[in-house]
Amino acid sequence: MKEFLENVRKKYPLVHNITNYVTANDCANILLACGASPIIADEIDEVEDIASICSALNINIGTLNKRTIESMIRAGKKAEQLNHPVILDPVGAGASDLRTVTARRPMDQIHFAVIRGNISEIRTLSGSSAATQGVDADVADKVTEDKIDEAVSFARKFSAIESPRFQRFRAFLIRKYCYRTV
Repeated sequence: MKEFLENVRKKYPLVHNITNYVTANDCANILLACGASPIIADEIDEVEDIASICSALNINIGTLNKRTIESMIRAGKKAEQLNHPVILDPVGAGASDLRTVTARRPMDQIHFAVIRGNISEIRTLSGSSAATQGVDADVADKVTEDKIDEAVSFARKFSAIESPRFQRFRAFLIRKYCYRTV
């Protein structure tokens, strides 16, 4: 981790954020604390220009509105065209049809370096039947070995990581999230 932070501080990357207004300040401050430089921009007329000068793109659909949906797609396509990593946080996917469709739509058009979500959001994106509590994981989606297998299968579908790494990832998730009684 130390090496990653040193690399960020050395490169001082500009990171484009299309995020919700609840966390915009937090995203900016975390990036600054890590040694990066944030820019928050969701206006459709500028997102491709902003993506062009940045090193990465963070898309968070937390306070979703129709005005920013196309901005997310355009910025994501531009960032991908430039080989910049794109991160998706599908906040509340599964809570409404608009959120679910909006979270799934870019997955057909953009390769995400990271999809960060809780178990309910990931299960929704993978096409599994998932429950949701708004932006929180539902107790019905408690992490089990079967659900970890679903998450790993989903990750395989959207990644080029080789199989042995997935086996270690699966084992890590099971150790971390699956509680066994003896």
